[in-house]
Amino acid sequence: MEGKGKFGSSGIRQLYGRDLIELSPEVGAAFACMAQSVVVGRDTRTTSLLIMHGLISGLLSGGAMVLEAGMSPTPSIGYTARYAKGAAMITASHNPEEYNGIKLMNADGSAVTRVQRGELEKMLGHAPLRDWDHQGEITHFDAIEVHKNAILDTVNPGKQFSAVVDCGNGAGSLLTPYLLDALGQKTITLNCNPSGRFARPSEPLPANLPYLEKVMAGTGADFALIHDGDADRLVVFLKGWGFVSGDDLLILFAKYQEAERVVTTYDASMAIEEVAEVRRVPVGDAYVSEELLRWGDFGGEPSGAIIFPNLSFCPDGIHAAALFCELASEMNVIEELKAIPRYIMLRESFPCAMAREVVIAMGAEEPTDGVRISTEDGWLLVRASGTEPKIRITAEGRTKEAAKRMMGKAKKLVRKGHESI
Repeated sequence: MEGKGKFGSSGIRQLYGRDLIELSPEVGAAFACMAQSVVVGRDTRTTSLLIMHGLISGLLSGGAMVLEAGMSPTPSIGYTARYAKGAAMITASHNPEEYNGIKLMNADGSAVTRVQRGELEKMLGHAPLRDWDHQGEITHFDAIEVHKNAILDTVNPGKQFSAVVDCGNGAGSLLTPYLLDALGQKTITLNCNPSGRFARPSEPLPANLPYLEKVMAGTGADFALIHDGDADRLVVFLKGWGFVSGDDLLILFAKYQEAERVVTTYDASMAIEEVAEVRRVPVGDAYVSEELLRWGDFGGEPSGAIIFPNLSFCPDGIHAAALFCELASEMNVIEELKAIPRYIMLRESFPCAMAREVVIAMGAEEPTDGVRISTEDGWLLVRASGTEPKIRITAEGRTKEAAKRMMGKAKKLVRKGHESI
């Protein structure tokens, strides 16, 4: 089953160390069997350059043509995968600096599928190597400029806003502020030095951004646009409202684009079903993009990872930031937010060294997909994290009492699962 090997739904993510260093050329050689030309990029982490060179050495040994984009946001690499047969990004996304990883994508920007991950797993350490006279080649490639121009061709805000841009010292620093400037917006940059040292935790949760309200008050900005380490996510803080939840952001974009069929994850709010026909998939952008290739015209996760199929099947926090400026120029965002049905969402996570075993004992076929139980009053989801030794619980109810009941039921299931192993 998925997750027992090296590849999870988000590719490979783990603490930096010898295993990841030695694994990177094996992954490159295996991926060369699937894609004979690959766009390669890296995030700002201090270890990303080393891992990128390891991956490239494997790709070259497999005879692949490498379009090296250097330090770039994940969505830029995903968008420009169309200029090759696939793409590879060195990143651990929203994980802390001490983590790193490898995300592999198809030519349409979608993450490699569960089936493809299984095939790559089998080839690790066994991929054929080309002879000395059939090695691959490297060409340098500006993925950021290509991605930027594609967004400029599709987004056109009708008003100028003042926006705080907080890239968390990640790869979004190289594009988002410049893109918004080109769109005529006034930007106030914060944590936009791509140093590889994160001034705040990379995951853009409200709890990790306690300073933002003060910054907003001091600058008088209309809103703040916040990324994680590789800018595949977007979080918004709106003047006069506060943090816009990922569920609300998904609904705003769906309504603005008049999307009729939306793909989202098991942990998204029931509210999305008020505005569109919905199909749900396990948590992870790979599952969202895979389903979008079959059905739907828009999708994303409540984490802030949003996919715009008209541009790419890679989650694109940078495109989302630009489109939010356009959306805000044409909609009364606060009134739209007030109109969204409000249910009570509770989320908890806690360390668990045997997270996978516990969730399997609860009845899950795949622990990172988890167990989801739905009733008339709400639902619960218990799943093992795909990147950390944690169990994550999400519960939603039509009332506060219903949400608490679902959370209590989820914790009871976890205790029983733990006791049974």
